[in-house]
Amino acid sequence: MSTKNLDGISLRPRSASRWGLFRNRIVEWRRRSRSRHELRHLGEAGLHDIGLSRCDAAAEVSKPFWIG
Repeated sequence: MSTKNLDGISLRPRSASRWGLFRNRIVEWRRRSRSRHELRHLGEAGLHDIGLSRCDAAAEVSKPFWIG
């Protein structure tokens, strides 16, 4: 998102900002959902490779997508 600063006044297109923030939030939620789905199906070797225990993975997978 680009903003212009003129003598301390930040100018940002209102509608682009609102829709941009909304879109970014949706993209982030989808990313979390996909990541947690993949984590749910990861085997012990994969978990070991990324440094997570099964308990850590279960805790992450149990979170709703809107929680970071």
